[in-house]
Amino acid sequence: MHVFLKNKKIIFLDYKIKCSIGKRGIRKKRVEGDKTTPRGTFKIKYLLYRKDRLSVIRTKLKKYVIKKNMGWCDDLNTTKYNKLIKLPSSFKHEKLYRKDHIYDLILVINYNMNPTLKNRGSAIFIHVARKNYSPTRGCVAMSKIDIKILLKNLEKENKIIID
Repeated sequence: MHVFLKNKKIIFLDYKIKCSIGKRGIRKKRVEGDKTTPRGTFKIKYLLYRKDRLSVIRTKLKKYVIKKNMGWCDDLNTTKYNKLIKLPSSFKHEKLYRKDHIYDLILVINYNMNPTLKNRGSAIFIHVARKNYSPTRGCVAMSKIDIKILLKNLEKENKIIID
């Protein structure tokens, strides 16, 4: 099964799910911070989740608990760029353990990971949408309930096709 993103809808099996995308739409990603969701086909690598906020997570994907010392590096001046890092860190990063709920569930996709190219964009995830589905800075965001439905149906080799 592949997951498709088209016209702000995630489509898989018989589901059509509302989502939000980057403020500047879907494009071939050019640079870090351009607020676009990258066009392309990407493997869904693994799940990061807040165990303190979610009970049982059913998925065939590898899953890792988000801890207070976890971040994602978006610093262009290090080899840790676009990678999971341990905090505290002197490198520019996003904290994954947040007060709001948007990172309660994070599906990491392999955008700009093999190889990782400097300034091509980092931290492109599928994560929980804000209540008003406001645009993201480049990620795909859906409701927590819809992500759980997606997780139940994903296989280890599934990909997301963003068009």
